[in-house]
Amino acid sequence: MAAHRIDTHHHPYPQVYISKTGELLKHTTHAFYDRLTKWKPAQAIEAMDKSGIAVSVLSVSTPSVWLGSAQASRTFARECNEAFAEIQSNHKGRFGHFASLPLPDTEGSLREIEYAFDELKADGIALTTNYVDKYPGDEAFAPAFDELDRRKAVVYFHPTAASFAFNVIPNIPPPTIEFPFDTTRAITSLLFSGTFHRCPNIKWIFSHGGGALGMIAHRLVGLAKNRPELNARVPNGVMYELSRLYVDVVGVTSPGALRAVLDVVPMSHLLYGSDFPFWDPDVTVKGLAGLKLSVADLQAIERDNALKLLPNLPH
Repeated sequence: MAAHRIDTHHHPYPQVYISKTGELLKHTTHAFYDRLTKWKPAQAIEAMDKSGIAVSVLSVSTPSVWLGSAQASRTFARECNEAFAEIQSNHKGRFGHFASLPLPDTEGSLREIEYAFDELKADGIALTTNYVDKYPGDEAFAPAFDELDRRKAVVYFHPTAASFAFNVIPNIPPPTIEFPFDTTRAITSLLFSGTFHRCPNIKWIFSHGGGALGMIAHRLVGLAKNRPELNARVPNGVMYELSRLYVDVVGVTSPGALRAVLDVVPMSHLLYGSDFPFWDPDVTVKGLAGLKLSVADLQAIERDNALKLLPNLPH
């Protein structure tokens, strides 16, 4: 298969990440843990070639790089970002990467933004949807987003779960239900904190079709109409801000799910993602094929939209 797809949702697991996240990684990834520990660039490239993926953008998933202390997390973020950059360098033309930040340590994150872009030439920044139950619209994170806005950065969010969500329904792991809702909480936090409006130069990407955004977008519109203090933070309107977001199509390639996403964001803001190594890349490839999209729309989702958003990717 000719490799043409751009995968914006691919998780690497270098040894430093597996070692330092330890039992927390095992706890948050459940049945997938053994599969993750087998991730190697060569194995990833083999899966990419099988599914016609030209380039994958590497980013960490939950639990990300916060280890509970600022200094340890700064060191860990740097180690992970350098590992991803090394993978990219050693396999030229096959990988890009989104760098991680040691949030909720804002000062350390500002330093890592500078290093990631100026030294490692990262394609963007990868964040999780909350940090120690603090959502991204929190004012403590404002300096980091202001710097990312100044740099006109791409900022990619992967879901995690809030602490209260791990045992809401016994035996149901958080990724099944809580991840889509935590993505929606993060979007709502950024929207009504005024961060989207204050940082118009950031290009925002959210995983899994933006979670439950397609269902609740118009509820957010109604909330703004009834709450003047919230409405003041979205002077261009709720739907204007939401329509600027980019989302990957992992998990939303059924006709009904994609229609809901397209009620909020345009076709030009949809991105192919594999969620490898959790999912086989062909899951999304076959899902998109089954939608009977036009050739132009399929090409846009699988390649063109990503290259417009991330023009420095190898292609």
